[in-house]
Amino acid sequence: MNKFGMLLFSLATASCMGQKEYTSPAGYDLSRPETFNMPVILDEISGITFAGGDSLYAVQDESGTVFHFKPGSKELAATKFGKKGDYEDLAVSNGHMVILRSDGSLFAFPVNETALNEAVSVQEWKKLVPEGEYEALYADPVSGDLYVLCKQCKADKKTSQVTGYLLQWSGSELAVKSAFTLDAATLQENKSKKNTLKPSALARNPKTGEWYVLSSVNKMLLVADPQWKVIGMHALKPSLYAQPEGIAFDKAGNLWISNEKNQAAYGAVLKFARKQ
Repeated sequence: MNKFGMLLFSLATASCMGQKEYTSPAGYDLSRPETFNMPVILDEISGITFAGGDSLYAVQDESGTVFHFKPGSKELAATKFGKKGDYEDLAVSNGHMVILRSDGSLFAFPVNETALNEAVSVQEWKKLVPEGEYEALYADPVSGDLYVLCKQCKADKKTSQVTGYLLQWSGSELAVKSAFTLDAATLQENKSKKNTLKPSALARNPKTGEWYVLSSVNKMLLVADPQWKVIGMHALKPSLYAQPEGIAFDKAGNLWISNEKNQAAYGAVLKFARKQ
């Protein structure tokens, strides 16, 4: 090989070595979403969930309002439930729409009140979970159990673990049943400093039972088995995932991820069809 050929080979090799590898969990292609742009009111879209049908429910992190719409439709309904605040995620549990605020406070009102402009039966729980920052909430569709993951909590300081809390209903009241941990020690992108996972959303694959933990800060989708053992990590391409803040599965097992506006022209919801 002549000197010119060797130079081209060296440049190509260096380029390949510098390229980040973007992978996808089994059954999905994270590089090929169907994109639904959001109206301006949802530029700051954070949490998303389904309530059994094909309507998507969402919160944005500035207003105490639950929005719902059918992806692709221009019709958008809104239900006010609280004051302005940093609302991060929502889930359907025990016939209620449950909303998580970043300080760990929880709000709930009957799902049928999403037909109203303002909810009338709102419950609020403060200091149910330890002081910290929270953005990830999931509700089991059968038991109604709620799972809350810390984004930044004192219990996890200087460790690789993420603490979570299992909440159960007792009549009309919520109570913490137990705590659990997710060990993210395998995050080794930058070995020069400690890597910690900062969950921004949580969902469970209805077909496999696996946990999907989304982290906007880490630009990462982490997959764990039903016992919270990490079995996969997938880096998210910044050009597609400017600020991924919400995650959900529909009843067919399709994966949905919401993106706040950030540098993008619109807030958006991305759909990833489940491969058969």
